[in-house]
Amino acid sequence: MTPDRLRVGVLGAAFIADRALIPAMLAARNATPVAIASREPARAEAMAARHGIATVHRTYEALVSDPDVDAVYVALANHAHRPWTLAALEAGKHVLCEKPLGLNASEVQEMAAAASKHRRTLMEAFMYRFHPRMIALHDTARDVRHLHAAFSFTLREDGDYRWRVELGGGALLDVGCYTLDLARWFLGEPTSVHAVAREVGVDMSVATVLGFGTGAEATTWASFEAPEHQVMELVCADSVRRVEQPFTAWRDPHDPYQLMVEAFAASVLDGSAPPRSLDDSTGTARLMDRVRLAAGPTR
Repeated sequence: MTPDRLRVGVLGAAFIADRALIPAMLAARNATPVAIASREPARAEAMAARHGIATVHRTYEALVSDPDVDAVYVALANHAHRPWTLAALEAGKHVLCEKPLGLNASEVQEMAAAASKHRRTLMEAFMYRFHPRMIALHDTARDVRHLHAAFSFTLREDGDYRWRVELGGGALLDVGCYTLDLARWFLGEPTSVHAVAREVGVDMSVATVLGFGTGAEATTWASFEAPEHQVMELVCADSVRRVEQPFTAWRDPHDPYQLMVEAFAASVLDGSAPPRSLDDSTGTARLMDRVRLAAGPTR
């Protein structure tokens, strides 16, 4: 690690890494991708060639033990976040892990404890929180009466891991984590949680009604059974704000992925606390646990 640039290894040749995170690292002023590993070496080699990444490892173990890697970006299926984050921390690497950080609050707490034990930075990759538009809205919102957040897309039957419970599939963990995290960010911890879910092997749609001690309410909806749809509506005492594409808007002209990577790298390089705290990540994981329980017997 140099004083001004973090060397990042990419764990998993995922679409999100190829489309968003690796380009963000290449554009970042204080980070650079130096290695990639995948269970599919040909896929990793093609991705490395596209982005000019020097090293391709054929195993995850080789990447997390690479002495030329300072930090690991975990871009694996949800069930693999915990074990490979723990492995990377044990190897002395800092970790930026895709959302959701863990499958439940217990996993997140275990990961947070490991980060503390090994004195390494661990941050959940909720990039939408780094978009200047969202930060400005959050910082200026006053006397919020109601918040609504929705995120949906149609999940195709093509072998995607999100169809499989044992791999951490389902709408709650995939897109529901955004809507619930947003509600917590603006309104704090809910005092009441009501939820319904429709399941076909995994939860395909999840809707919630959340109550807060301030008297505010929030409704959220996450689904794999509808066209691409993202919206946030914020009703305050004296105004109504509506945001389209609150979760994945990028290069408009801001790139929240690049801003997130730079913030993560800065926290590692200067030894400061990461801007997305592990207490915050634990809070959202705990809320997902409460939603799962409120929706009734599922898994």
